Amino acid sequence: MIRNETEYQQAIERVAAEKQRLIEHCQSWAEQGFTEEQVAKLREPLESFHMQLAEEVKAYEGLKRGEIRDLENLEGLGQILIGLRIARGMTQRQLAEQLGVAESSVSRDERNEYHGITVERVNRVLEALEVRMVSHVDVEPLNPTGDRHREPEPA
Repeated sequence: MIRNETEYQQAIERVAAEKQRLIEHCQSWAEQGFTEEQVAKLREPLESFHMQLAEEVKAYEGLKRGEIRDLENLEGLGQILIGLRIARGMTQRQLAEQLGVAESSVSRDERNEYHGITVERVNRVLEALEVRMVSHVDVEPLNPTGDRHREPEPA
């Protein structure tokens, strides 16, 4: 996950460099006499890496536009907090100042995607970002035996 403008700029440069390297590799493989099928197989891992990096760039750009995904069962809470900071246009340093902690503390928390963070700390981060998080809870009804009713899985 791209967490700041420096990483974003580096990722953009890497996307361009990887694209150029892929072109060069394909030309080299063709010159070495590899068949189109062999070149296609050799391209797959390089293209996969390139696409993953391009997706990270796209995701960061979405966060900067305020596109935050929904949170389910608190999975990905750390990524949401990082995304909210990015969407607010706030640097790690600015967030640290708002929280009254060292920038290295915010950097470490974000590297660990806020793993193990307390509810109190989540609230402090949300307040510092001037964000209000609203939750919606879905409760599955109980059947007569007291078990949760579950729809059968699609085949």
